Parts: sequence; C-alpha cells; structure tokens
Amino acid sequence: MTTNTAKGSGSESTALPDPETPEGRKLLRKAIGASAIGNATEWYDYGVYAATATYLTQAFFPGDLGTIGTMLGFAVSFALRPLGGMVWGPIGDRIGRKAVLAMTILLISIATALIGVLPTHAVAGVWAPILLIALRVVQGFSTGGEYGGAATFMAEYAPDKKRGKYGSFLEFGTLAGFVLGTAFVLFLELGLSDDQMQTWGWRIPFFFALPLGLVGLYLRNQMEDTPVFREMEQKGQIEGTAWTRFVDLLRDYRRPIMVMFGMVIALNVVNYTLLAYLPTYLQNNIGMSTTTGTVTILIGELVMMALIPFFGQLSDRTGRKPMWWGSLIGLFVFALPLFWLMGQGFVWAIIGFVILGVLYIPQLATISATFPAMFPTQVRYAGFAISYNVATAAFGGTAPLVNDAVTQNDGWDLFPAGYMMIACAIGMIALPFLRETAGCSLRGTDIPGEKTDAEKSLTNA
Repeated sequence: MTTNTAKGSGSESTALPDPETPEGRKLLRKAIGASAIGNATEWYDYGVYAATATYLTQAFFPGDLGTIGTMLGFAVSFALRPLGGMVWGPIGDRIGRKAVLAMTILLISIATALIGVLPTHAVAGVWAPILLIALRVVQGFSTGGEYGGAATFMAEYAPDKKRGKYGSFLEFGTLAGFVLGTAFVLFLELGLSDDQMQTWGWRIPFFFALPLGLVGLYLRNQMEDTPVFREMEQKGQIEGTAWTRFVDLLRDYRRPIMVMFGMVIALNVVNYTLLAYLPTYLQNNIGMSTTTGTVTILIGELVMMALIPFFGQLSDRTGRKPMWWGSLIGLFVFALPLFWLMGQGFVWAIIGFVILGVLYIPQLATISATFPAMFPTQVRYAGFAISYNVATAAFGGTAPLVNDAVTQNDGWDLFPAGYMMIACAIGMIALPFLRETAGCSLRGTDIPGEKTDAEKSLTNA
C-alpha cells in the first residue's frame, strides 16, 4: 500500500503514502484536507477582516484613529504569534503534530466567530475595540502554532519526490479561505443595503468560521500523526520535554532560523501587502468603491489559486531555490510599475494585481516544501513556527499598518511597492544560504540537503 519505509524502522506503519496506489492517494487526500482546512480557516478570518475593514472602522474605531485603528487591530493579532510558536512548536515536537493542530484550529474558529457578537463602540465605548483586539490576540497566539504545524504535517506525509506538488495544496487552502471570506462579504454587499451592512450585515461572515473550524477538527481527528514523527517515536528519539526541544533549537540551529527569518520577511511583506492591505489601498488611495475593489482582489486570487499546484509541481523538478530567485527578482523589478498601473483604472488594476500575484506564487506555492525541510524532525515544528512567526509578527503582520500610515500621511501612493522591494532584497540576501532539499528525505535527526556554497565559505572563514 505504501512505499519509502525508513530502513530500520521495523514498522510498515511509518511508510510514506504511495501516490501510485488507491490507498496511498486516499491517505494523501485526507492529509491535504486535514492540513489545508486549518489554513483555510485562519485565512478566512483574514479575508473577512480585510473585506469588512471599512465596516469595522465605523463600528469599533469611529474617532481619530479611523482606518489606522482597524489596521492596528489586524497587526496586533500578530503580536502573540511568536509566543504561540514558542509554546505550540516545542509541544508539537514532543507530543506530536496532530494533537496541537486539533487545539489551534478550535481556538482560531471560536475567536473569529466571537467577533460577530461584539458590541460596537456606540454601545460599549472603549471596551468595544479592546474586546476586538483581545480576540485578535487569541487568534494570533493560536495561529502561531497552526501554520507551522500544518505545513510540517503536510511535508512529513508527502512523498519526497512530490513534496512540492502536495505541499502546494496547503497554500491553495490559504487562498481558498481568503477568497471564501472575501466572496462572502461581496455576496452580502450585493444583497444588503449599505445601512444593513453597517449595522449588522458585517457580522454574519464571522459566524461561519465556527462550522468551518469544526469540520477541520473532525478531519484532523481522523488522521494518525505523520509517518516521520511516528518513526522517531518508535526509535525512542523523542526524548526530554518541550523545553528541551526549545533549548536545542536555539543552541544548535541558529543558522537555519536566520535564513528562514530573512526569507519570511520577503514572503510576508508581499503577502500581507497584496492580500490584506490592497482592498483598503484600492479604496482609499485609488478611489475604487468597496465592491469594485473586492472584485479586483477576487479575480487575482482565483488566478493565483489556479496556478499554485502547477508551481508546486514545477518545484519538484527544478528545485525550490530557482522558484524563489525568479519570484524575488520579478517582484523587485516590477513592483513599482505594476502599482502605478493599478492606479490607472479598474481594468488596469486587475491586470496589475494579477501579474503581481503570478510573480508571488512561486514563493507561496513552495512554503510547505521549503521551510519544514530546513530543520530536522526533532525540532522541525518549533523551528518553523518560531522562525516564521517572529518574522511575520515584526514585518508581515505590520505591513498593512505601515503601508496605510505612510500613504495616508506622506501621500506617496507607491510606497507599498517600495516596501515590497526592500523586503525582496532582504530575501535575496538570505536565499544563498538555503539548502536545496527537493527530493530529499525529511527523516532522521540531521538537517536535510547538502551544505550550500555560502555555508561552506562561512564555515571555512
């Protein structure tokens, strides 16, 4: 039924699913569903929050803060992500990926649904934005363990030669959640009056997160933990406490932590600028209506969804690093002209956003294949979760806030493009230190892949 059993494991149960057999394909589909549904739930929240930003501003930040207050509500959810990664990641390396992922998806979906029942500023005064921010903090803490765990779970289930293909569906879930959230808001805007949307319509999409999370919880509870982790357990290589995992990570794996940090700055400044901030940018800076801006984003995201599996599969043949080089260089060169193009009208905005999305996809499609492979099994969850979330909290989650503050105060509408270019330059500095791991096994206690020339030169220096 399965292949790629680790030598010496003594158990067929730790074999990776064989995509050439019906049983293997079924198991891989279940693993994809269990991984991607959490990511979809997380990004459904971001999609709804971004699409309802104008309504949230009126409901919770009607005073001087305005849109910046709403963007602060978005950014503050990232403040607890590093702590979430530091807590959930080592626990996931100690007790397994599945148990942690069951808890994080439940917390994310409950916190999102509760936003829909919050009192407004007109009813509760200052307590309204405080409660909103408190729920965003819970989401951030939970997400600190969700994304790294889901990517690790998928990477450790996928066959070594097709990790890019199967891992890309995790990011398909990312965009699917964002599209679902955005489309839900658009559907309500088309069916309700402006007054109805402002008073109660904006609440409805937040409620849907709860059943979405419960479906994800069910799917995850139907799966065993990953073959790679179970093999480590059977060999008795999961020792010590979660704290031990955390200490080992910081002591022995500082270099991959720093490499991932630089790459995630590039990845998520682009990500949150394009997917989270752009709806606000199109309305406030370019003058589009809420509905027109939402349609622009939806078209671009649907194109990106269609291309993600193709680029994931392509990375299995070409390697991860060529995909990243092409994306970083392309965005660095074309960000400014494409942002200028988006300011020329509705059709040009669609064209500009679609091209930016296509240039970004080679990064997005290969996250699950690239980042988990940067660490060995015993610290993989923690290494991914901590590195990813610290960089995301510092640079990715704050991108909408920074972009909005600069464009509103300085009047430079092309600043988001410049910010993306700086982030991509940082990514290009980190990328030479990334090991190529396409086709490499993720089993064992050593970092997958061979040392890069950049690593060797530093070692010999």
